[in-house]
Amino acid sequence: MDTWKFYDITHREHVVCNPTSGEKLTRLVALLRLPTGAQVVDIACGKGEFLIRLAETYGAQGIGIDISPFHIAEAERRLQTRASAAGITFTQMDGADFRPDEPHSLDLASCIGASWVFGGHAETLETLIRMVKPGGWVIVGEPYWLHEPSVEYLEASGIAREDFGNHFSNAEAGERRGLELVHTIVSGKDDWDTYEGLQWYATAEYARTHPDDPDLAQLVERVDKARAAYLRWGRNTLGWAIYMFRQHTPRLPDMKSNL
Repeated sequence: MDTWKFYDITHREHVVCNPTSGEKLTRLVALLRLPTGAQVVDIACGKGEFLIRLAETYGAQGIGIDISPFHIAEAERRLQTRASAAGITFTQMDGADFRPDEPHSLDLASCIGASWVFGGHAETLETLIRMVKPGGWVIVGEPYWLHEPSVEYLEASGIAREDFGNHFSNAEAGERRGLELVHTIVSGKDDWDTYEGLQWYATAEYARTHPDDPDLAQLVERVDKARAAYLRWGRNTLGWAIYMFRQHTPRLPDMKSNL
């Protein structure tokens, strides 16, 4: 089954394709306090909700990138409905191939919940750091282990133990690279239940309305397996947070010391 078809079907009920809420996304946008016309990029932008909100709130300009043709099409539809005059474009491409016109030129670079694009959390931070200017924002979303995962959960989910760290190590990874951790927006079980549950709902609706799809059996089997792993182990094992990092602004020289 085509990977992006699978995610299109399972995420049809989602506005934000991550285990966070609309209210928490509102908090994130409000805390950024971007300058009018800020230059931004959102890599693995999904349906574009974060970027569209930045355009609505701050008149942000920039680009949203996602490899899924389905999500890019939906992002463009939402943009035309809500902020058609905004200086925002959506492009289907591998986010790892994106480079800004100039390094260290953006007010914000984000990759929320898709560090696999760059090969992991640390690599994602290093890539985004090279995009933002002093004082700019690096925003990432990343899972973390709430406790040591069981072998059964790792086998059932297909996740490797080394794929994720803990909440502290996620935060420390940015600070070790010269970023300032300003805030974390942590997801709770309600956020996870909504994110996972909407996938079950969307799959059930699709199965009811598309009984002749040749991919249906594989789709249902995959979602059923993920649901069982989540309910049995994942709900109490895997956390998720949005990390708000800021690039340090160079300090002005102390003029008194030169007197």
